[in-house]
Order: sequence, then structure tokens, then C-alpha cells
Amino acid sequence: MPAVPFTRTPTAREQRSDLLLAAVLFVGAVLSAGLSSIAQMYGDEQADLWTAVVYAVVVTAPLAFRRRWPGIVAVVTATAYFVAVTIKIPEVYVGNIAMFIGLYSVGAWMNHRRRAMIVRIAIIVGMFAWLLITMYYEAITQADEAEVVAGAFSPYVAFMMIQILLNALYFGGAYYFGERAWHSAAEREVLEQRTSELEREREVTAAQAVALDRVRIARELHDVVAHHVSVMGVQAGAARLVIDQDPAQSTRILAGIEDSARDAISELRQLLETLRTPGGDTAEPASTLTLDDIAELAAASTDAGLPTDYAVIGEPVAVPSLIAVNLYRIAQESLTNARRHAGVGATADVRVRYDDDGVEVEIVNTGRTVAQLRPGLGQLGMRERAAASGGTLEVTPRTLGGLRVRARVPLPVTAEARSTR
Repeated sequence: MPAVPFTRTPTAREQRSDLLLAAVLFVGAVLSAGLSSIAQMYGDEQADLWTAVVYAVVVTAPLAFRRRWPGIVAVVTATAYFVAVTIKIPEVYVGNIAMFIGLYSVGAWMNHRRRAMIVRIAIIVGMFAWLLITMYYEAITQADEAEVVAGAFSPYVAFMMIQILLNALYFGGAYYFGERAWHSAAEREVLEQRTSELEREREVTAAQAVALDRVRIARELHDVVAHHVSVMGVQAGAARLVIDQDPAQSTRILAGIEDSARDAISELRQLLETLRTPGGDTAEPASTLTLDDIAELAAASTDAGLPTDYAVIGEPVAVPSLIAVNLYRIAQESLTNARRHAGVGATADVRVRYDDDGVEVEIVNTGRTVAQLRPGLGQLGMRERAAASGGTLEVTPRTLGGLRVRARVPLPVTAEARSTR
């Protein structure tokens, strides 16, 4: 997408300030004309005073529109000043100020930059040409005076050189400050755009953070509630079946339900404490789940009615807490799904594999044949956890029935591991 060229448009407040500037300069021009007329600035060649009033209007009124039509205003003020000096209207000071402001405004406010440069250079060249011609004619008319023919650095020549220097500073200053004003406005515009973009990005980032928090909370609630409620459901069903034949066994099963309920309440309390505390700091200890806890998960699954074997393959290594928790939750969700959907007589195997490049948790269960996977919140949560750990997840139906869930996460290679290779 091409960048939009920078343009300046005066505001209503800026236009009101220009109108006030024109009014102030008009009053100043009238006063300057009156005083210059009394002082006989041009002697006997001085024009009538009424011409100074007309000149004051012509040279100052356009400044009320200097930001809207800077090129026209600069040409009008420069032409008025040229005419005024030529016919010797008794006012030069405010005219000089008005012409400076006009040239400055072209550089600061004219959006067509090439045209702005042409207008200013044309005015400057025209004024210097007029100044040199005027100096030439005055030199000729005063050639018979001794001071003029005295040498290259006569008083007259020195005076003309001062005039050239002052005009160079005058026009150069108007050009320079106009350019600086334009570039400063452009830089300010870029800064404001970047600030606005950063603000929008901050809002988007905040919204994304909220969305991610909601997903994380939903995932945690699903894992905790689904697992414990599933276990309690299976145990309650078993207790109902044996309550008449084996009261002791029923009592043990009910005790297991109580333990599952207590664990669920504990995990939910820790989650709620985390949500209530700003910054995530809580009085409760942080999660201490590790991959070794998957063994207890397998034992609990066996107690809940799904015989589950557990095995560790390879040499265990230290695993970051976030990865350990995510892999634990994936194993938990997989075993919960197996208990709910595999059917009577199903079994499960849980294997934790360590190798040189990462760690892998595989959960395989027997049971009903799965013709087609039906995506749900459980699978979505497992995939999100695998992705959050920088790993991958595979969920595939088995030909003989049941599912295979494999989560693999690469681990950073430590210096010790590199040295043993």
C-alpha cells in the first residue's frame, strides 16, 4: 500500500489567528505610513499619503489567507512591496514583515512542494534583479560625485553591499524557516501516526491477551472438571453395582469419590485464587506437577475402572514446568476420554519417552472402534497445550479399536547433552 503524501490543512483556529495577524499588521502599516510621511522618508519624491493607506490594505489583507492560498498571498505581497518602493510610498517596515511572512508561508504551508520552490525562487530572483537594476541606475546618476569614483570600496559601494547582504539574509531566512516548518510538521504527523498505530496495536494486544486468558481458563476448567467428574461418575456407578453384595468394597469406592472431589475442589480453588489476584501472584503454591506424576495418574485411572499400564523409556531429563504441566494435562484428558468412550473391558498404556531431541507422551487405549474422530473441546485443548509447548499432537484411531494419542515436545539441548554426543 503506497504511503499517503503529507499535506497540511489549516484549522479554523489557525485561520482566525491569521485574520488577527492581518488586522494587527494593517494597524501597524497605517501607523508606520503616517510616521514615515511626517519624517519625509523619500523627501520631495514621496507619494501621497492616501496611497500608503491603499498599500497597507493590499499588503496586509492577503495574510488573512496565508495558510489557505500561500502562493497567491506571497505573490501579492511581493508585488505590492515592489510597487510601493518603486513609486516611493512612505511605508517600508510593515511591508517587509508582510513579504517575509508570505515567503515563509509558501515554504511552511504549500502542499505542492515543487510549485512552492518555484514561487519562492521566482520572487527572490525577481527582487534581486530589481535591486541590482536599482543600484546600477543610482550608481550612474551619482557617478559625478567624488565619493562614488573614489574606488571599489567607496561609501556608496559599501552601502550597496550591505543592502545585498541584508536581502540575502532576509530571503534566505524566509526560505529556510519555511522549509523547517514544513519538515517539522511532517515529522510531527509521522509521530502522531505512529503513536496512533501503537495505540491501536496496544488495544489489539490487550484484546488478544484477554482472549488468550479466556481460552486458558476454559481449558483449565475443562481439564480439571472433566477429569474428576468422569472419575467420580465411574466410581459412583461401580459403588451402585456392589453396594448390596460387598458393602466394604462400596465403602472404599465412595472414599475414592470423596478423594476425587477433594482434589477437584483444591485445583479449582488454586485456579480461582490465580484469577482473583492481580499479576497472577497467589498465596497458594505454584503447580508442582511433573512428568513423574503421570504414574499416579495411571494408577488413579486403574482405580477408576480402566486398567492402565505405565512405562518410562529412555533416560529422564529435566523438563520445564510449563511443558510438564501441559503433557500431564494431555495424558489426563486422554485417559478421561478413554474411560468415557472406550467401553467395558478396555485397557490403556501410558508411555513417557525421552530421547536426545525431546520428550514424548503416548497414550494408547483399546475398546470401541472409532470410525471418525469427532472434534471437541478436549481435543482442542490438547492441541492448544501441545502448541503452547512448541510441540505437536497426533490423535489417530487404531485399527483394532481405541485411540492413540501422541504428544511430542522438543527440548533445548543443554551443554552437558552436547558434550556427550
